[in-house]
Amino acid sequence: MKVKKGVLLATLIATTAVSSLGARAADLLDAVKAQGVLRVGTEGTYPPFTYHDSDGKLVGFDVDVATALAAKLGVKPVFYTSEWSSLLAGVQAGRFDIVANEVDTTPQRKQTLDFSPAYAYSAAEVLVRKDEKGDYQSIDQLKGKTVAVGIGSNFETLAHSVPGINVKTYPGLAEALADLATGRVDAYLNDRLFVPYLLKTRNVPVRGAGVLKNSGEEVAFPYVKGNPKFSASVSEAMQSMQKDGTLSAISKKWFGSDVTRPVN
Repeated sequence: MKVKKGVLLATLIATTAVSSLGARAADLLDAVKAQGVLRVGTEGTYPPFTYHDSDGKLVGFDVDVATALAAKLGVKPVFYTSEWSSLLAGVQAGRFDIVANEVDTTPQRKQTLDFSPAYAYSAAEVLVRKDEKGDYQSIDQLKGKTVAVGIGSNFETLAHSVPGINVKTYPGLAEALADLATGRVDAYLNDRLFVPYLLKTRNVPVRGAGVLKNSGEEVAFPYVKGNPKFSASVSEAMQSMQKDGTLSAISKKWFGSDVTRPVN
């Protein structure tokens, strides 16, 4: 049977519209359950949160928490590694279901993404060269200085919040540390949970110079907005992991203390 082009076009448009509506209406939980996997985006180069050990295995605090979450959801985790600068865009584009990379729940990120309950709490710490004197308690004390930050990080946002700070962005840790050690930058902002590991494992002439007040961070898993069933299931799973001691045990394994509860 022949169909007029106009009728065929209208039918195709209608069918596409219905299909699109159906795709948008489907909850992320349905897709995760159907696939039997939780797709996790992570950097894989940020110890002790997510990195490859001497055998090439992906390990770390965030890797363990994401694995435990997948188990609570009744699925298996599948990890995809990518540079930090592309992780949040990747979850928005549907390449991952969540990101496990010590992501902070900033107001700006909450505008475009939903977040799981927090599974770690931290703050910004200042790193300087070992021969530099003095410590820092406030971000305002960095006025007039050149400060290194990870590109796209919450530390970049924090540094840009104070006029007078010369902010220099870096794609990775090694480049920032190298410039700090050689004096190309005056300070480097990073996570207080990461700094002890950095100083223990990296042979660089730098030291921690104070945790900044009012820089508290809540670490959680981001995912695409508009998935109420997925949100409810993730929240239930994370609360269960908090109550049964799973989160505390993972934290003590990697940090020697419980960083999964708010700092008093």
